[in-house]
This record gives sequence, C-alpha cells and structure tokens, in this order.
Amino acid sequence: MENDPFAVSDYRGRFAPSPTGPLHFGSLVAAVGSYADAKFHHGKWLVRIEDVDVQRSVPGAADRILATLEKLGMEWDEAVIYQSRRSKIYQEALEILNQQGLL
Repeated sequence: MENDPFAVSDYRGRFAPSPTGPLHFGSLVAAVGSYADAKFHHGKWLVRIEDVDVQRSVPGAADRILATLEKLGMEWDEAVIYQSRRSKIYQEALEILNQQGLL
C-alpha cells in the first residue's frame, strides 16, 4: 500500500443525510469533507439515508439529495443504504446479542 499511491484502502467515509428537505449548506459541507477525505485515503465513500424519522421525512427529498450530490460530481462507491429498510437486520443482530447474554 505504501508504494502504490492508487491502491484502494480499507478506509470508508460516509455521508448520512436525513431526508427532511433539500440538501442544505451544512450538510453539503459535511458531504464534501467526507468525500474528499475518503478519496484522499484511496477508500470508499458511502451514502446512508437516515429515513427512520417518518414524521419529519419529506417525500422525494432523498432522491433530490442524491441528485444534488451527482450534479456536483460526487459518486458513492456502493449502493445507497436506507435505514428504514434495515429493521430486520438490526432485529436479528439484537437477537444474537441477547442469546449471547450481551444485552
């Protein structure tokens, strides 16, 4: 890795906006920072939509946020994760921890 400046590292940066409206300036700064840091470290940049607060989520906001990132040339390296679609995974992890007496 030290000798190859283009080698991909295990570094994983992420941006996790809440879809409560359009991408605002503070979130954009966070996105650019995490994107630049991931790319500097030859790692991956991931996007996770924090859409579990159903009452505050705005329909279509996640799509608009992703479109804004794309227009700015920011490309994520894996599929976008939507937190609201991961409840089963989290429940299974809790059950395993409970079985191990770790809760």
